[in-house]
Amino acid sequence: MDARSDKNAIPLAVDLDGTLIATDLLWEGLFILLKKNPLYVFLVPFWLAAGPARLKQAIADRIDIDPASLPYREALLQRLRADHVDGRKIVLATGTPRKFAEAIAAHLGIFDYVLATDGPHNMTSGRKRDALIAAYGDGGFDYVGNSRHDLKVFEAARDAIVVAPDRHAKRWQAAHSAEMVPAPKRTLKIFVKMLRMHQWLKNSLIAVPMVLSHEYFNANMIWQCMLAFVSFSAVASAIYILNDFFDLALDRKHPTKRNRPFASGALSIPFGLGAMAGLLAIGIAAGLLLPIEFLGVLAGYIVVTTAYSLSFKRMLLVDVLTLAGLYTVRVLAGAAATGVEVSFWLLAFSIFFFLSLALVKRYVELRTTAIPVGERIAGRGYRIEDQEIVAQAGMASAFSSALVLALYMDSAAVRELYPHPWLVWPLAPIVLYLTMRVWILARRDEMNDDPVVFIIRDWRSQIIVAIGAALLVAGGW
Repeated sequence: MDARSDKNAIPLAVDLDGTLIATDLLWEGLFILLKKNPLYVFLVPFWLAAGPARLKQAIADRIDIDPASLPYREALLQRLRADHVDGRKIVLATGTPRKFAEAIAAHLGIFDYVLATDGPHNMTSGRKRDALIAAYGDGGFDYVGNSRHDLKVFEAARDAIVVAPDRHAKRWQAAHSAEMVPAPKRTLKIFVKMLRMHQWLKNSLIAVPMVLSHEYFNANMIWQCMLAFVSFSAVASAIYILNDFFDLALDRKHPTKRNRPFASGALSIPFGLGAMAGLLAIGIAAGLLLPIEFLGVLAGYIVVTTAYSLSFKRMLLVDVLTLAGLYTVRVLAGAAATGVEVSFWLLAFSIFFFLSLALVKRYVELRTTAIPVGERIAGRGYRIEDQEIVAQAGMASAFSSALVLALYMDSAAVRELYPHPWLVWPLAPIVLYLTMRVWILARRDEMNDDPVVFIIRDWRSQIIVAIGAALLVAGGW
C-alpha cells in the first residue's frame, strides 16, 4: 500500500470553530439571539450556569445560521475537498451544537460523519477525544484543531495539523513538530478598520460651538474640545464594534462590508469585546475630565447608538432621523464640554443638513442593491420603489438647511456677533453647493462613501469649506 492509500485509510477529524471557520459560532449565535430579542440577555446567565452545553443548545433552539456566508479557511477547505475526492473519510468533530454542525456539513458535502454537541454533552476536549478513540481507536485518526481545547485530542491522534493556533496550541505544535497552518498576519490596517478611524472625522463637529462663539484662541476651550473628541471617538469605535457583531451575517452578504475584520474572521469576537471594554474605559476616563453635562450627553449618545444598532436602523425613516440626531448630539457635546450655549438656529440647521446626508446614504444603498420590487433591503426598512421619495426628502432637507441658515443671517444674533455680517451671507449658497453636489454624485452612482466623510475628504469640498471658514472669521474680525 502506498503512502497516499495509507493516509486515506486513516479518518481525518476536523474541528470547526477557529479551525475550519475563522469565527466561533457560540459567540455569533449569541449576538444573533440578542439582535432577535435583547431581553434574552437576562436568560443567558441562567443557561450558562447550567453548563456550556446548555447555553449552546438554548441558542441553537432559537436561531438559525447561514452556512454559505461563514468565513471558511479556504486553504484548509480545498485540502479537505481534495481528500474527500480521494476517498478519505472526513469527520466534522466539533463542540458546536449538532443543528449548526449538520447544516454546515450538508452545505459543504465533504463530511462522512458529524460528531457534535448533543443535549447536555459538550463535545470538546476530553469528551471529543474519548468519542474519537471509541470510534477509531487510540492513534487511529488524524486531527485538525486550533486551540487549548484540542490539546487532549492532539495527544490521541496519529498526526495533528494545527490551524491558526492560539498560544497553547502553538506551544504544543512547537514541542511536537506538528504541521501548522498559520493564520493570516494581523496588520495595522485591520485594527484601523476595526476602529473605523475615518469615522472619527465626524467628531470634529464637537468644535463647532467653540468656533461659532469666536473662541478660536481660547486654550482652555481647545483642550476641552480635544478631550471631548477623544472621548467621543473612543466610544464611537466601541459602538461600531458592537454594531459589527450584530451585523455579521448581513455584512458577509455585502460586496465590501464582507471584508470588515469581524465579518471576515480576521479578528475574533472575544478580541473585539476586549477592545470594546478598553475603548469605553478611555472614553469615560476622558469624559470625567470635562463638565458633568458632557457625561450626560455621552451617556445619551451611547444609549441611542446602541438602540440604533439593535433596532432603529431597521425602521423606516426612524433610522435617518436618528442619524441626523446623532450628528447634532456631537454639536451638543461640544457645547457641554466648553460651556458655550448653542442657539436654536444651529440645532435647526444641523438637523436638516445631516438629515439630508443621512438620506443620501439610504438612497445610495437603494441604487446599488439588487432586490425585487416589494422586498426590503436586508437589515433596512426601505424598498427599491422608495428611491424617489428618499431623494426628494433628502433634497428638500438640503434646501431647508440653507433656508434656516439664510434666516439666521438676517437675525439680530448675527448683527451682534459679526461686525461685517454681509461677509457671512455666502454661507447659504456654500451649503447648497455642498449638499446638491453630493446628491448629484449619488444620482450618478459616484457616491461610494459616507457623505459626511466624503465632504471632509473631497478636495473640492475642502476648498469650499475653507472659504466658508475664512468668511466666518473675516465677518467676525
